[in-house]
Amino acid sequence: MLKNGLLLLFLLLAACQKAAEPAPVTLGDDASNGAAKPVASQPLADMAPGDYLKTTYWPNAELDAGTAWISCGYDYLQDGDGEKLDALTFFAVVDALTPCQPQGVVRLRYDGKINAGFTALVQRVAAVADRMEIPVRILDIKSSGGHVEEAIRAGDSMAEQRWAIWVRDGSYCHSSCVLILAGGDTRSITGDVGIHRLFRDQSKATSRAELSAELRDVSGQVRDYLVRNGADVRIADLMMTVANRRLRLLSEAELREYGLSGSNAVQDDLDRIRLTRRCGEDFARRRDAWLRAFENECLEPGKAFEVLDECGRALEPRFGFPDAKCPSDNPTADRRGLPTGTAAHVMLMPPLKLEGGSQSADVVKK
Repeated sequence: MLKNGLLLLFLLLAACQKAAEPAPVTLGDDASNGAAKPVASQPLADMAPGDYLKTTYWPNAELDAGTAWISCGYDYLQDGDGEKLDALTFFAVVDALTPCQPQGVVRLRYDGKINAGFTALVQRVAAVADRMEIPVRILDIKSSGGHVEEAIRAGDSMAEQRWAIWVRDGSYCHSSCVLILAGGDTRSITGDVGIHRLFRDQSKATSRAELSAELRDVSGQVRDYLVRNGADVRIADLMMTVANRRLRLLSEAELREYGLSGSNAVQDDLDRIRLTRRCGEDFARRRDAWLRAFENECLEPGKAFEVLDECGRALEPRFGFPDAKCPSDNPTADRRGLPTGTAAHVMLMPPLKLEGGSQSADVVKK
């Protein structure tokens, strides 16, 4: 009797395991390229990046939805995208970033979908940059979107790792890629940035109410993410209202109004609080004035870092710098320590069209 009972229990457990549904896959669509294709990688949330990134043994991760290149300079017209990064292992990333150590700059070009592989990419490049003391990290992105949850994970990670983000002319950042912009310290945009409605893969909804309920949780996650990264929650509203068969392109004015271009307001506030604690209110006020002058007088498209540095140093005496009270916090105390948005050459942003262009679509995982 006991033997039969154990056998029955075993069969029931086996049946449950067999019936278990695979984890849902979040898609990123580009309607201009035909039918939607799955973004196949699974989340890497269980990897505890804060722990493994301090070691040399990194769990397996793949760039299965895009291509990445590493460059050690700002000038993509002259230098191109850089050297292709073929693997995300510790030693592969170290080898790719080693040439960038003398310059103190790494530009990561990424062309593809937002998924777990992308999250691992930005985390691992930043981790090695930290070890090599490479202070300037630029994400040069072209993406039609992808996993909403992974965009949030990647954006939060980038917010802690001090990334500048470019969407250059000829590139675009659509759908969940817009969330990546919120995580950057500075955002320099000349390409298209567009938003539309999120949708869930393998949805079971049969009514508007059921579909709304499915998306309610992720909409809340998006709102919380935008708030903590200094972006306007109206972006989340657009992600729930613009039909996913269309694409709402944001103008230059809207990008600034929504907190998606230029300096990140939250990071600016945090930096100023820390500076005031160390050096006092008067020092912080004068440094703010220097930065405004730097942005108005020094930043022009295509200027090399050395020219920016020279221009910044020439402005210092006007605002009482160098200041012996806090020598390490003077605006150009370290030639690689200019504000993130000044260390990267910042492009001027021409007006963007409000409608049109290629379409993308994102779905939200369960």
